[in-house]
Amino acid sequence: MDGFSTIDRALIVLGLLQIATFGLFWFDKSQARNGGRRVRERTLLVAALLGGFGAWFGQHLLRHKTRKEPFRTLLGAALVVHVAGSAGVMWLLLR
Repeated sequence: MDGFSTIDRALIVLGLLQIATFGLFWFDKSQARNGGRRVRERTLLVAALLGGFGAWFGQHLLRHKTRKEPFRTLLGAALVVHVAGSAGVMWLLLR
């Protein structure tokens, strides 16, 4: 036993997903500034489903894709799905 409960593990994984998603947004913003190869919007949106708050922070702190539609609206929808899914998983784990 390592001392971590199932909830602890789920929260750690959730935190790592947030960090990874923020990193992906940071990488794409860096590539945009330097004229490099960009990350597909579809990839950013899928990452947002897994690491929603990391995506939101990436968009707002880095000022990345804040005016681009329909990406902005789709990202908002992905965040809603992320929050609902995360809440559902936590509810199942707490039962």
